[in-house]
Amino acid sequence: MPVTDPAEKARALYEARRTRVPIPPFTDADPSLGMADGYAIQQELVPLLLADGDRVVGHKVGLTSLAMQRMIGVDSPDYGPVLASTMFRDGDEIPLSRFIQPKVEAEILFVLGERLAGPGVSVLDARRAVAGAVAGMEIVDSRIEDWRIKLADTVADLASNGAFAMSSRVVPLDELDPRLVGMTLTRNGELVDTGAGAAALGDPVAVVAWLANVLGENGVALEPGHVIMTGALHAAVPMSAGDVFRAEFDRLGPVTIRVVEGD
Repeated sequence: MPVTDPAEKARALYEARRTRVPIPPFTDADPSLGMADGYAIQQELVPLLLADGDRVVGHKVGLTSLAMQRMIGVDSPDYGPVLASTMFRDGDEIPLSRFIQPKVEAEILFVLGERLAGPGVSVLDARRAVAGAVAGMEIVDSRIEDWRIKLADTVADLASNGAFAMSSRVVPLDELDPRLVGMTLTRNGELVDTGAGAAALGDPVAVVAWLANVLGENGVALEPGHVIMTGALHAAVPMSAGDVFRAEFDRLGPVTIRVVEGD
């Protein structure tokens, strides 16, 4: 049975974002909620955020690694829009006060050079549409108490997106194979984790094709200039005020964020 009150649940998430006070998981009250219910809530939440003057600048795709899919108990990624208010640049200070329970993930980002509309988009089509790859980090955050998320909860909550940071260097795909891009993540100069592009669906470009096809079923296209976040290459790392995170990617270069207490 489809979720009966998506607008009410979306309003609860909106208020949690505004007040930085998390809410109980929707799946506590209704364990039957699934992916479709999460997207129904997400579709009610996005207009509330846009009404505040925000705008969509791209999309994130999550659960692109087998390890994360097994942890959540699914066999498919999830997605959500990325908003302009959540964008940071290499070297920026990121206020901890903007989040509830944030964690850092390093990942490969793509910038679209051409419009890409599914269904029927192949990996080759996606590769042609991508202007280039960029070193990036996502700050994942959950408006759900203690990260006690199930699939419907995270999907409803814009796939647990909090913010992202990206380098200004865009590397054309004819200069690299994203599957083979290695990455190291350090916190305050100490190695935290490593990863490689193939962790994202076996090929980060395949993530773009998957997203275009899924969105295309709803009449939504990926537009030129959109940023596509292709999924974490390692386990998420909690962040605290004073932390300096640096992700260094083969061929793409580094991206750094500095975590501060408040605005």
